[in-house]
Amino acid sequence: MRPWIVYSLLRFGIFAAVFALLVTFLPLPLESIGVGGFIVYVVAAAGAALISFAVSYIFFGRLREAVAVDVAERRARAQRGEVDDDTAEEDALIEGAHGPDGDGPDGDGDVAAAPPGGSR
Repeated sequence: MRPWIVYSLLRFGIFAAVFALLVTFLPLPLESIGVGGFIVYVVAAAGAALISFAVSYIFFGRLREAVAVDVAERRARAQRGEVDDDTAEEDALIEGAHGPDGDGPDGDGDVAAAPPGGSR
């Protein structure tokens, strides 16, 4: 699995767990100072975001570096003009749908006139 997927899922999981804990245990202390309702969820979301950021920053340094390396490699490949298999296949499908000149399957500029099977 790509490192950015793992990193994102871990951060989201930590956020969700902390948010659930704060929503469960935060209303009582906030109501004691006169704060309630929607503000509890806002405070819980802000607290969960800060805590999940801190936990991921402290404990997931290697995973964060792996994400940075993956992004840098993808960018370097794109700058060199290299494409992955999915991109090459999409380009081939688009080229086939629009013809070599980009104006239709038979070069007459009419993309919509071709039936779904591709022949007339």
